[in-house]
Amino acid sequence: MIVKEIHNKDQWENFLEQIQEKTFCQSWNWGEFQIAQGFKIWRLGVFENEILQAIALVIKIKAKRGTHLLIQHGPVVKSEKNKDKEAVLALFIKELKVIGRKEKAVFIRMNPLWEDNLENREILKKIGLKNASMHANAYEATWKLDISKSEEGLLREMRKTTRYLIRQAEKNPEIVIEISQAQKDLPAYQNLNKEVALRQKFTPFSDNYIENEFKIFTKDDQALLFFGKYKGEIVAGALIVFWQGIGFYHQAGSLSKYAKLSIPYLLQWEAIKEAQKRGCKMYDFWGFVDPKKNPEHPWAGPTAFKMGYGGSAFQYIHTQDYVLSPLYWLTCLFEKIRRKKRKL
Repeated sequence: MIVKEIHNKDQWENFLEQIQEKTFCQSWNWGEFQIAQGFKIWRLGVFENEILQAIALVIKIKAKRGTHLLIQHGPVVKSEKNKDKEAVLALFIKELKVIGRKEKAVFIRMNPLWEDNLENREILKKIGLKNASMHANAYEATWKLDISKSEEGLLREMRKTTRYLIRQAEKNPEIVIEISQAQKDLPAYQNLNKEVALRQKFTPFSDNYIENEFKIFTKDDQALLFFGKYKGEIVAGALIVFWQGIGFYHQAGSLSKYAKLSIPYLLQWEAIKEAQKRGCKMYDFWGFVDPKKNPEHPWAGPTAFKMGYGGSAFQYIHTQDYVLSPLYWLTCLFEKIRRKKRKL
């Protein structure tokens, strides 16, 4: 087996078509987005007898806590056999160590979408990876809904309260859900994000970040903005990504003063129905934390909202780090302090 860079979009995307556990964080367009953001990337593939067996979109991150190589929701390995996963990951680490030295990286960070079980933890430990003190800017657990069913079937399996709130919003003639692919509508969406960030005390994605992500994914008709309006005023919004048969509830925002109108419930339902129209079989609500076990976690409230639509939790292996420099331990200390402040 050898590692080579991949420069062909079809080869990359066709490989991912064969994979069940995946997100757009390993898509070709996510790489294009990272380039637009000014990051250096590598699209690496493991080949055995010229047949592609695994891929990894690697991003060089320059941060105060230390320069590192990041693989979000990857590497992606075709084989589910433990010996194959171990061999592929070991080969990737060997190549990433070379890249890391050249780029003066302090560590390698990855979070493959592997089930969190003893066998997978042993594979990672054997190769020299360790649990990271922070996640890899992408979820380690999520809530997914099978949307291959009929609309009636989906409504029937929702929480009773969720179904009721959708119906109430549908009956209100002053509530309208609109869909857009226009760049000019991004400021309206960002206004909602900034209001939520102020309310919940976190730093929102920059205008440039949202503009680049939306621009790149809409080129391939892979993203839409959903707006919920009340009496003509935009009071809720969501950025939904559609990729390889999956709808992703990637980002959202709303105004708190209209919370009693339940507009986000109807907006989410319309996004799910749009995913069905596009042939998606799965809807990924993007991020999960058990609200009963972690009621103080910032994601607890949003997760309870997502769970109302039905579906199941998916728990993956914790984010992993491979240490390249003793400076890594300063990074650990910095991240532990920040995590405690954010109650994560």
